[in-house]
This record gives sequence, C-alpha cells and structure tokens, in this order.
Amino acid sequence: MIPSQPGPGRTASAGQDEDTVIPGAGPAPRPGERPTLRLRDGGAQQEEPPRYAPEWLELREAADASARAGELLDPLRIRLANLPGRPGGLVVHDLGCGTGSMGRWLAPRLDGPQHWVLHDRDPYLLHFAAAASPRAAADGSRVTVETRRGDVARLTPDALTGAGLVTASALLDVLTREEVDTLAAACTGAGCPALLTLSVAGRVEFTPADPLDAELTAAFNDHQRRTGLLGPDAVTAACEAFAAHGATVHVRPSPWRLGPDAAALTAQWLRGWVGAAVEQRPELADRAQKYLAARLAALAAGELRVTVHHSDLLALSRPRGGTA
Repeated sequence: MIPSQPGPGRTASAGQDEDTVIPGAGPAPRPGERPTLRLRDGGAQQEEPPRYAPEWLELREAADASARAGELLDPLRIRLANLPGRPGGLVVHDLGCGTGSMGRWLAPRLDGPQHWVLHDRDPYLLHFAAAASPRAAADGSRVTVETRRGDVARLTPDALTGAGLVTASALLDVLTREEVDTLAAACTGAGCPALLTLSVAGRVEFTPADPLDAELTAAFNDHQRRTGLLGPDAVTAACEAFAAHGATVHVRPSPWRLGPDAAALTAQWLRGWVGAAVEQRPELADRAQKYLAARLAALAAGELRVTVHHSDLLALSRPRGGTA
C-alpha cells in the first residue's frame, strides 16, 4: 500500500480543515505495524483505526494513473499471452488494494476475461474497491472481483495457486527486505508475473528550488527506513530478490508531477512529507514550518512544481514447468 501516517501532532478525517493531513498522506507506518501481504484470512481480525482514508486514495488516483509506466504493459501482455489458458480467464491478485485504483487502471488495459482478488486489511476500503471495480477488459470481456481481508505479512506459492498475475501499488517501500524476498519467492514459485508500481525512489525535485530541499529529503528518507522498512531502497532490494529467484526484472520510472493542477494532492503530500522529516529530525522544526508555509503560498499562487520520483517494477518469473 501507500505510506500511512499523518504528520506529527495532527489528526485528520473527512470534513476537517485543509491544514490537517488525511490519513495515508503521511510518510510511514506507525511503529510496530506491519504491511499486509497475507492472502488467506486466519481467524478474527483485530479492529484498528484505518491507516488510509478513502479521501487520500481518491486524491492520488489520477496522479498514480498518469505516473505508472505504461511501457511495461507490452512485455506483460506477451508473457500473459504465453501462459497456459485457465477456465474463467486471468486471475489477478491485487495486494494492498486500497479502494481498487490499480484494478481500475490495469483491467481495462488487458484483453480477455479477468477475475481480480482484492486484498486489504481494511474492510471499509475493500467495500469501496468492490463497488468501484471495472466491469470490462480492453476487448469488452467480463471482469469480476472478490475481496479478501488479511493482515499478516506472509505469502507462499500455494496462496497464489491459479494466479496469472500479482499486482500492487505503493507497497514495496513499506516492506522489509525479508518480506520482499518472501513476495519474490511466492511469485516465482508460482510462476506468476508481478507488476509492482509506484515505489518511492527517494528523490524529489522542486521548482523553484530551496536550500532546505535536500536536508528535508534526506530526513524523510531516513524516516521511511525506520523500523527496518526499505523505503527508497525497496526497488533495488526487489530487483535483487526477484533476480535471485530466477525472474527477469524490468524497471521504469513513474514520477508524480505535481503542481497547481493537483493543488489538493500537492498540499497534502507536502504536509505529510515535511511532517515526516521533522518527526525524524525535530531540530528542523522551526525552519521546516517556515519552509512549509512558503511552499504552500507558492502553490496557492500557481508558482510551485514538484516531481516526486517513483519506480515501477515488472518481474517475469519462469512459468511453472516451462522456461522464461
């Protein structure tokens, strides 16, 4: 999923004033929390406040769709066309699906009947994902969905039996190295391609530039690595893990390009980004507060542009019983 905590000292929900940070716009999981990879429920789920507000996911959906690396779809289509046919068509597992934006982007870009299995820990988000799921593939074939709630960072090839594709968006950077290796082992063990999009790359570019940009970026990146998470190192770790398990890996850039045309998203992202940096390095607080005020004023005046760099990864595993 996406980074998950409001900036320090803030709470947010729908209807609050615009100075608040929507849950999900902030930069990292709460200490001790684990991301969700489990594909099968295992008993009662502990109820917790949601980490991601639908409002945040809605804000970022258009930017995500514009950023994803469409050039990875051709090699993916070629691999899917060469997989053994399955009754009912392609089965896609979407990990940490949120409100289902990955399915809305990808399903209409692939031919043939599809069945999407949507996984998330939050039943509220799963409701949104199911209700707003696409109904037709690129060629008009039927698309169906089911939802599964899970909360344990554990995945096995058996859990992917029958899967033709695994997808996720903004997930790798909130995993540990061990969890990424588990994901790679499960996908390659099942002979299943994986399209993993919008992992943070640790680079942000502002126009106009400011002397504090680099210091805040470094503090934010350190914040993302807390509690053993990979943060901006995630794509490198994933490439190594999938390659070690015999997959062919393709990586392409997928930057957000933010500014006045996406002012609400830009403001939310900026507050969460600065808040994370200050949480990591409290001594930045006074300078960061002035920086944030100046950046938000520039955004309101139509003068601020931000490029938030991400990477998309396509891992093509050897089909079971075949060759890559």
